[in-house]
Amino acid sequence: MTAYYFDNRFINELPGDPLTLNQPRQVLGALWSTVTPQPVCSPQLIAYSAELAELLGISTDRLMQPDWLGALSGNALLTGMTPFATCYGGHQFGQWAGQLGDGRAISLGELIHHDQRWELQLKGAGKTPYSRRGDGKAVLRSSIREFLCSEAMFHLGVPTTRALSLVLTGEQIWRDMFYDGHPQQEPGAIVCRVAPSFIRFGHFQLPAMRGELALLNQLIDFTIDRDFPHLSASPAEQRRMQWFREICTTTAKLMVEWTRVGFVHGVMNTDNMSILGLTIDYGPYGWIDNFDLHWTPNTTDAEGLRYCFGRQPAIARWNLQRLAEALGTVITDHSMLSDGLAQFDQTFAQAMGDMLAAKLGLTGWHESDSSMVDQLFALMTESEVDMTIFFRHLADLDVSAPDLSVLRPAFYDSVKMKHYRERWDAWFAQYCQRVMTAPFDIEERKAVMNRTNPCYVLRNYLAQQAIDAATTGDYQPLQTLMQVMREPYQERPEWASYAEKRPDWAKQKAGCSMLSCSS
Repeated sequence: MTAYYFDNRFINELPGDPLTLNQPRQVLGALWSTVTPQPVCSPQLIAYSAELAELLGISTDRLMQPDWLGALSGNALLTGMTPFATCYGGHQFGQWAGQLGDGRAISLGELIHHDQRWELQLKGAGKTPYSRRGDGKAVLRSSIREFLCSEAMFHLGVPTTRALSLVLTGEQIWRDMFYDGHPQQEPGAIVCRVAPSFIRFGHFQLPAMRGELALLNQLIDFTIDRDFPHLSASPAEQRRMQWFREICTTTAKLMVEWTRVGFVHGVMNTDNMSILGLTIDYGPYGWIDNFDLHWTPNTTDAEGLRYCFGRQPAIARWNLQRLAEALGTVITDHSMLSDGLAQFDQTFAQAMGDMLAAKLGLTGWHESDSSMVDQLFALMTESEVDMTIFFRHLADLDVSAPDLSVLRPAFYDSVKMKHYRERWDAWFAQYCQRVMTAPFDIEERKAVMNRTNPCYVLRNYLAQQAIDAATTGDYQPLQTLMQVMREPYQERPEWASYAEKRPDWAKQKAGCSMLSCSS
């Protein structure tokens, strides 16, 4: 007897598309469409998350049985699964894009285990009515990136959707990686991603923009009841106010966590924003190597830099404003929406200060510390300093006798290190004086910093090395990288190479620096 079951509330309680024709079209008056995954010829499970399987009540032995392999590859359904794709819209790069929807994601159902809800969703299992010009499928490189990053972010302590499995389909799929007219055949793959809910800002925006206000009201009430049950007892109007405030709070905290680990999402469209404050949709993401607030991993964003590292918090707030506008079509008291946005500002400022204090090993955050941090970020940018390595090694600095050589491994250019030496010495003098005004115990300070500053992050070149090997049928680098990313704060001598700076060869290599939305 299984320890889980499916109840599928989203499709049981919300209006669905009466048509079953699986071709691109506008879907009106509905929030989902019935879709059957496309069977694949030769599925092979090449990676899975044992921790997530356990959380779902699925033993790893069970996961590898033919029935589960069939479900994870789109070839079969388990009892209780009813596949569907959802309808939503969104602002893309600041412009309203109309209907978008799950173009290459098909949900299998909502699994219940130990009274917890988990939606299982296949990414890359074929066309849906929302696929537009795409084929609904995914290739190995993008699937590995999504699988690895979902689990890496979880173990870093960043709110995220999870990844249960990575299945090779046995197919070859045409893809034009950089949209430059040079398509190539690539191995097909499917990721099963998992979250308590995949509802996005865009789910509320589309019915609001279409004037489908009854549908919008129904979705709001459903979302609060299913995904925010702790708010259900409050009066209706107050419940909605608390709900929006909570969305603003979790979104603000997510932005702080992205900043903490140096993560850049790359495509912060409103349709890629989770209502639960989770990181969702891993496309052209990246981690900061040499510190640069203006860096973006997305080739599509290379000119405008809308979604670059330093702008992510402001874009999150902009996206919340668009959500507020949608909700404002059915919420008469707009002051509650303004209060929610103010809550974002307050939460972000407080959480960012607390996070920076922990990164720097300070006992608390003072308003005057902002100037010191601004100077640091400017110096790190000009000196070409690796973000992850700098903050990790900063914990080893003797603040009573600071020596810049402790930070030498973080510099990409030794000439720049010498050139900016006087400015660095001046900054360290200021920093050490600040630390010693309210000192931690030395070991306590180091422990706090090392809990905050990871030793290992999923640098693009590390992911690309795993992709290159997997493309030849060698999955060992993928397995090893997964193991390292499960313990990102634990230094191990045998993993020293995973904590090194980005090598020179990776600076311009495809997949290691900039990526496209097809990545």
